Amino acid sequence: MAWYKYDADVQKSASKAYDEKFKPGEKAKWHGIYKCINCGDEIAIAQGHTLPAQNHYQHAAGKPIIWRLSVYSEQKK
Repeated sequence: MAWYKYDADVQKSASKAYDEKFKPGEKAKWHGIYKCINCGDEIAIAQGHTLPAQNHYQHAAGKPIIWRLSVYSEQKK
C-alpha cells in the first residue's frame, strides 16, 4: 500500500486511468506507483518504462501478475 504524510501532496481522482490493467512487460502509460492487483506488490516507475515480469514476487497458481496505476505522479514540463 502506498503511504503519504501530507494531505496536500495527494489529490483524489475519478479518472478511468486508474481502472486500466497492464500485463507484465508492458510499458507504463503514466509516471507513478503501480500495484499488482493479485499480490499487492508495488513499483514506482517512469512513463514508458517496462513493468516488471518474472523477477516480480512469485504468485500462487491461477493468480497472474496484473498491474494497475495506484498513484499518478504529475511531472511538470
